[in-house]
Amino acid sequence: MKRRQFITLLGGAAAWPLTARAQQPPKIPRIGIIDDSLQWNAFRHGLRDLGYLEGQNIAFDYAYGDGVPERLAEAAAALVHRQVDVIATFGTPASLAAKQATTTIPIVMISIGAAVRTGLVPSLARPGGNITGNTNVGPDVGTKRLQILKEAIPTASRVAFLFNPDNASNVLQFEEVQTAAPTLGMTVISVSVSPRIEFETAFAAMMKERPDAFAMTAEPIHQFRIAWIMDFLSKNRLPAVYQLSENVRAGGLMSYGASLPDLFRQAAGYVHKILQGTKPADLPVEQPVKFDLVVNLKTAKALGLQIPDRLLALADEVIE
Repeated sequence: MKRRQFITLLGGAAAWPLTARAQQPPKIPRIGIIDDSLQWNAFRHGLRDLGYLEGQNIAFDYAYGDGVPERLAEAAAALVHRQVDVIATFGTPASLAAKQATTTIPIVMISIGAAVRTGLVPSLARPGGNITGNTNVGPDVGTKRLQILKEAIPTASRVAFLFNPDNASNVLQFEEVQTAAPTLGMTVISVSVSPRIEFETAFAAMMKERPDAFAMTAEPIHQFRIAWIMDFLSKNRLPAVYQLSENVRAGGLMSYGASLPDLFRQAAGYVHKILQGTKPADLPVEQPVKFDLVVNLKTAKALGLQIPDRLLALADEVIE
């Protein structure tokens, strides 16, 4: 073989890997999700509306903690180990676990009760660090929910309040309604259920306190058992006010709160901006601008309740 031919062949062989590498498809960003459930569909739909198609230009990586603090920490650490591009979290416990697991991977938190008071961010306007997202509360929303319950059922005086003691935001909401209740002539009965406490045990103890109404947060681990909760309340003819309108459309009496699907879709926008290069520290944590009142008149009738016309006039949705 002539020397010139040999050099040409050698040069071509050396260039081949470079050409192959240049033709490799671009890296698909991976979004880590802790404790996936049906509620995350709005998040995935929001990303799809922004042009992200799973398997083509985005991928999802799941880890599960089932709401247990220790397991949430393991789930967050697993996503960090897999080097996902963004971690998305629903609720305070999962968000705190993610924050403790990484200071570099961007975190988008969804539907947080009290982002500043729980230590997730130092400020809503300037979250700093690697975490941003949205909250599900505004000033005195828990108190407003209690006022609506009192207006709908003036005779209600003993209200059972379901919360997760492992969720710092839940604890703050419980403290808020405890403070507001006496001004409305009401007493709050604590019903704490965490992954370590059985619903059956806690609700049996609750009924011994003779509540005449019920309220709850949007706690994710409670939403996993919402069908059981609503069935229990129905059997015991206990009227309830919820945070999520989905609970009322499923047969609950009333709800007052921000739209959870809207919060998940909003989070998709945060992920898009971060993937485009915006730092989480430069994205303010957003609070809801609208809280919807939803009333189910079918449930009211089944409970023998007459909802005041004034409250119905204020409702954003009335189910008949």
